[in-house]
Amino acid sequence: MQQDEMAQLLTDLRGARDFEAAAAATLRRLQAVAQEAVASSRYAARGRVLRGIVHLRPGEAYRSLAALEVGAAEIADASVGTPFFTSATAWRAVVEHRCAVSIDVNVGTVQPHAPNAPVTGDPSLAGFNSHESRQRFLGRHATHVCVLPLRTPGGDIEGMISLEADCLAAMGQDFVWLDAGDRLQLLADVAAPYLTRLPQRPVARPEVDEFLPVVGRSMAELLPILRVFALQDETILISGATGAGKSRLARWCHERSNRRGKPFETLDLVTVPEDLQMAELFGWKKGAFTGAVRDAPGSVARAEGGTLFIDEIDKLSLKAQAGLLHLLESRSYRPLGEGTGERQADVRFIIGTNADLHAEVRAGRFREDLYYRVNVLPVRMPALQERQDEIPLWAQYMVNRRHRERSPDGHARLMKEAERLLVGSPWPGNLRQLDNIVRRAYTLAMVEHAGATGELVLHEKHVARALDYEQAPGARPLPEALRAAAQAFVAEARRRNAPLDLDLADAFRGMVLGLAIRQVGRDEGFKLLGRESLVKNRNHHKALKRELEKVDSLYKALGEENSPFSDLLSEVDAV
Repeated sequence: MQQDEMAQLLTDLRGARDFEAAAAATLRRLQAVAQEAVASSRYAARGRVLRGIVHLRPGEAYRSLAALEVGAAEIADASVGTPFFTSATAWRAVVEHRCAVSIDVNVGTVQPHAPNAPVTGDPSLAGFNSHESRQRFLGRHATHVCVLPLRTPGGDIEGMISLEADCLAAMGQDFVWLDAGDRLQLLADVAAPYLTRLPQRPVARPEVDEFLPVVGRSMAELLPILRVFALQDETILISGATGAGKSRLARWCHERSNRRGKPFETLDLVTVPEDLQMAELFGWKKGAFTGAVRDAPGSVARAEGGTLFIDEIDKLSLKAQAGLLHLLESRSYRPLGEGTGERQADVRFIIGTNADLHAEVRAGRFREDLYYRVNVLPVRMPALQERQDEIPLWAQYMVNRRHRERSPDGHARLMKEAERLLVGSPWPGNLRQLDNIVRRAYTLAMVEHAGATGELVLHEKHVARALDYEQAPGARPLPEALRAAAQAFVAEARRRNAPLDLDLADAFRGMVLGLAIRQVGRDEGFKLLGRESLVKNRNHHKALKRELEKVDSLYKALGEENSPFSDLLSEVDAV
């Protein structure tokens, strides 16, 4: 029987072209096995399998979700949100025990499917990471949950599959999960390489708005998950580099939540000294400390009924971490200097960080219990360098916004050559850095445009000069920048779990040449880089083509259709 199940699943998986198709095939097979186990058990008349969900979260951040209700023909639409649910309790148990686990929701126990493994949790529901998690399971009529790890061939856990069932008669008793566990896990192991490696189905171009005015390919893949998360009331953890747009994404989630129209409050811990963090969070009463001349509400009180975005959570002191943990667990807090009693907090939390919180836990700088409280719905905000298709769109948006402030009826635009120069530049400062460059280029264009009428145009020379200012004294030394590029190359090879041909590193020469040509022209670019003899002998066209083809090969190896210099390559081919 098991061989037939695996053979059928493998046939379906080999025909799958995307993650969603593989998830549907896997969930149907798992549900069939689970339903068969219920039908042959003493709970046949009183138990039923409800749904299955595939959760992909490599590197501790969600990448994909797929839910299938029993009897449904297709994977559920993520924009609806109803069938989708994530549980920090389930994920933590799977990662800690590295095996399948059974959860009895009513009793609050978590039982690993491993010999002699202890059952955790008790009737006080200490086994759950949050009261909200248990309530949401019960609201979905899920009394028993089986959670299967998605393990890669190397043993890493990159996700999980949760199967939900309704059987009140089995409360406090072994359900069917242990009996069917081996069959279920074997099917999950067969499906794991397909689920973790197949691409997501292309999504329709999402609507943009004032909170997220630009959405490229990477963000379009992330938004369906965020729509699901936005509708839940549990904590969202947004990780990503400084300046990548975490606060903008937090506001986007708030506007798509059930709390839209209510307050949205931001607390950036980088700007708050450690000794004032508790006061900024919880507020204070007059006389609570030196300088407290009047009562003041904290961020939690100002966000009442709405959302509080706490950015740079890794900067929170251990003392303030204890206070935040109490708030997340009890939904209550006490302002500094308030005598007795606590205030209730009706607040949804979104947390931002650019640090590896798990590493901070290991280093003793971040509480492990708080880590699991905030790491409920984790997503990673890609750096701008990973969203190169967005760079021209963001730049144009920034230009338009700035020009409307000066001239509401005027028009401004970026030339294609200027956009290509931006795309080919590194952005360690992400959107914040891009905004600075655009502001500088806009000012340079305005100086030339002074007194003129008509459309304001930002040319390549304006962007080039703006970028030159960025490379002023104090910028990263060349050897350090080259080392960073080498680290990025090795990191990409490790991320792919497949060889990345070292010869592709030769693309660096083509990138240097391409950028030089963008900034000073073709002949001058060759002279700038010590290849004047090629220009004199008229051999520089062949040399340029050879170098740009290496850049093109690198981008194709990384799954990109075009390199930033594809237009230059086309021009050379036409010569």
